[in-house]
Amino acid sequence: MQVEINTESLPVYEALASKVRLKIIQLLSTKRMNIKEIAEELQLSSAIITQHIKKLEEAHIVKTERIGHQKVVSLGIDKIEVNFPKKIFNAFSTVETFIPVGHYTDYSVEPTCGLASKDDFIGPVDEPRYFMVPERMSAQIVWFTKGFLEYQSPNLLNENDTLRMIEISFEISSEFPFSNNNWPSDITFTLNNHELGSWTSPGDFGDIRGKYTPDWYPDNLNQYGLLKTIRITEHGTNIDGDFLSPLTISDFDASIDTWKFRFEVKEDAKNLGGCTLFGKNFGNYNQDIKIKLFYS
Repeated sequence: MQVEINTESLPVYEALASKVRLKIIQLLSTKRMNIKEIAEELQLSSAIITQHIKKLEEAHIVKTERIGHQKVVSLGIDKIEVNFPKKIFNAFSTVETFIPVGHYTDYSVEPTCGLASKDDFIGPVDEPRYFMVPERMSAQIVWFTKGFLEYQSPNLLNENDTLRMIEISFEISSEFPFSNNNWPSDITFTLNNHELGSWTSPGDFGDIRGKYTPDWYPDNLNQYGLLKTIRITEHGTNIDGDFLSPLTISDFDASIDTWKFRFEVKEDAKNLGGCTLFGKNFGNYNQDIKIKLFYS
């Protein structure tokens, strides 16, 4: 689960702000339990435990199901990630380009793979040839196990502009045939034939539905990804502040017409766990792939 520093995420923070509820989470990390078992373990009444469970359920931290006459509780997630507001670089002017995830200009993918728009799947899944049908342009989620997707963005800087930083952000996860929160994958990023480095996605997330994932999309498939931001500066290349490579902004020719950005899962990757890209109307972030140029 990912949460933001905003009022919409308050139910999660409030649910965690209780010693009793933290103890309940610790108990449920080992096994499913019914209300009576939790009450006995914590030496509290069933009525009080029910109120605490309701608070955790509203925050999507636990889920309950009725088995016979018993209400059984289990953890609904295994991790909560808090996204702080991004730092804003005010010193430079900026220009942004948004690229829908279906607008790749080159590809080579192997199953499991597929595409979907906000309304339906685009062709049958696990058929790489459907990655070239015209309808792919409306895709807002794409996934593959091995290979690459390459996107192009225009370089809108003028001749007298000096490029200071490139920022590329996207929502991404691994690819598992259905979903698996514990499924590492080494995903390599390349910009204009310069390999920026690799990042290991921790999983293919399906513990709760994505905020923007359409209603028709099955519950048992991956629901959302992580919002990652690559920054190339004069000091090197990082991803969310973590070192990615020593490449600096001076390694890139700012006079070119086009930026070519590639997502790749290599044949020899240590963690061969695929790649899923989420665009608008899918996942937890209502955005396409964003390329932002900072210049003076």
